[in-house]
Amino acid sequence: MSDQTSEEVIEKTVKIIYDGKEIELPLVIGTENEQGIDIATLRASSGLITLDPGYGNTGSCKSEITFINGEKGILRYRGYPIEDLANHCSFLEVCYLVIYGELPNKKELKKFEETISKHTLLHQDMLKFFEGFPPNAHPMAVMQAMIASMGAYYPNASLNDDVHLNIIRLIAKTKTIAAFSYKKSIGQPYIYPDNSLDYVSDFLRMMYAVPTEEYKLDKNHKNLTSILNLILILHIDHEQNCSTSAVRMVGSSQANLFATISAGVSALSGPLHGLANQKVLQMLEEIHKSGDPVSKWVEKAKDKASGFRLMGFGHRVYKFFDPRAEILKKSAISLLPSLGIKDPLLDIAMELEQAALNDDYFKERNLYPNVDFRSEERRVGKECRSRWSPYH
Repeated sequence: MSDQTSEEVIEKTVKIIYDGKEIELPLVIGTENEQGIDIATLRASSGLITLDPGYGNTGSCKSEITFINGEKGILRYRGYPIEDLANHCSFLEVCYLVIYGELPNKKELKKFEETISKHTLLHQDMLKFFEGFPPNAHPMAVMQAMIASMGAYYPNASLNDDVHLNIIRLIAKTKTIAAFSYKKSIGQPYIYPDNSLDYVSDFLRMMYAVPTEEYKLDKNHKNLTSILNLILILHIDHEQNCSTSAVRMVGSSQANLFATISAGVSALSGPLHGLANQKVLQMLEEIHKSGDPVSKWVEKAKDKASGFRLMGFGHRVYKFFDPRAEILKKSAISLLPSLGIKDPLLDIAMELEQAALNDDYFKERNLYPNVDFRSEERRVGKECRSRWSPYH
């Protein structure tokens, strides 16, 4: 490694010797002093390319949105620790931060919230699309198709002047699509958005309200809103993961915004990415139905010949702990008891976590609970649904 000194900056480079030829490549220094080699000129200067299956050692762009240090369990959006954002901000505040680079003041947030509220309705013709899906259609398949179809209703989505407006449309309409997809699956009428409610509260109302009864915004609703707000914030961004890479790849063709986001949803539908939390729930249900003690399943997970894998433990990035999982754990401890929910899967999850964390096999392999393992909190809506929607 050598230093090239100019009057104002010191540019560091990395030297590679190949076939008797010395090649210098720039060393890129990140905001947290992380280092990377810029290989943009590698092929032209040497004829070589790099091979990195899974992009485990490759950064595909310079990002100002997310910083992750997997060894120390650090996650930041725009420089803000995820713990601070989760504990003190609303979902839309963090959306504003990620999009514009700074947290909004009260005036900016109010305008942003009002703009989102004005775009929550779907084009009425799009409701016919829901009729074409079978009741048991997976919500990710519905979401992917509905977002892609928005490109037909907003054909100028690839124009620079419309990018901001279409970002607003995406944030506003995805909650409506998700709620309508759920209502379709249980045979209930759609509940249209209510602009007087905040984003998360309105989503819960569209999910669980029925036309025949008043939807009560009681203490249980507020606690559920708090939990869902956390879940949404923690999943806003996570560096160059599978879905983000898919979006960037499709977007590089200058495809419209809705087509690119639909590609990201398609990537999220895989069990090794967005549907990992579903695999956790399926595992917990399997353990519950077996009637066997949790300790037996922990031993099965350590036996490679058993074919059983403990879902929700370990993370490709986080080698110590997943900070998002820690945040959700604290919310589960503080909020779930107040809802009066007694779910055997929650008990199994807690017992499974303690068993794994106290086992040398898991500690030596850094197999700590990740954010997908905390997906048992997502059952809260299911357990509380009967209180507001007795006809589900």
